[in-house]
Amino acid sequence: MSINNTEIRLLLNLWDLGEGQGVVNMGKLLRYASKEKDKATAYKNALQSLIERGEITVSKQKRTEKYSLSDKGFQNLVEGLRSPDFQFEGASVGSRLATTALQLVLQNQGQSVESVPKISSYDEFKVVALETYDQLNRDYNFDNLVPIYRIRRAIGERVTRSQFNDWMLELQSKEIFQFITGRVTDLTPDKEQDSITTELGGLRYYAKLL
Repeated sequence: MSINNTEIRLLLNLWDLGEGQGVVNMGKLLRYASKEKDKATAYKNALQSLIERGEITVSKQKRTEKYSLSDKGFQNLVEGLRSPDFQFEGASVGSRLATTALQLVLQNQGQSVESVPKISSYDEFKVVALETYDQLNRDYNFDNLVPIYRIRRAIGERVTRSQFNDWMLELQSKEIFQFITGRVTDLTPDKEQDSITTELGGLRYYAKLL
C-alpha cells in the first residue's frame, strides 16, 4: 500500500485534536500538524486533497471553517498507521500524538476498519446524492453548480463507479439534475475521470439541481 505520510499525519492530528469525533478549525489543525514553516504549504495541499476525496469534511460555524474526520478518512488513517511505509517526520514526536497512533493501531489490530454502508438501490442513492449536493453547495458556495467529481468523491466507495454513473444519469433523465460542461478552469485528468462523460454529449463537469 502506497501512503502519503503528510496526509496520514494530518488525519492523525485531526483525530487527536477532535478527540475522535469533534471539529477543529483550520489554523489549529495546520499549526499542530506542521510546526515547521517550510512544510506549511505541503500540509495545506494535503488538506485540500483530503477534502476533495471526502476523507475530511468541512462545516461552517460562525463564518469559521471547521474540519472533521469522515468514515473514509478514519479508514485511511488506520490503514496508513499500519503500513510499514508510514513514518513520523522530524527528529522527535510528541508523546501524546505517538500514544494516539499506538492506541489506534492496537484498537484495530487484526480487524478491518468498519466501512460505511453500501448504497444498494437507486432510491437510496437519490437521497444521498441530493444531501451531498446540498452540503457541498452550501459549504463551498458553488452557486448551484456543484462539480460532479466532488459528489463522486464525497460518496466514495459506497457505490461502484458504474453505479454512480448510471444512477446520476437516471437522476438527469428524471429531470432532478441537469449536467452541464460550463466554464472549467482547473480541469485535471483525475477530475475529468471522476466527472461524467457521455457518448453523445461529451464531458459533463457540473450538476445543477432543477
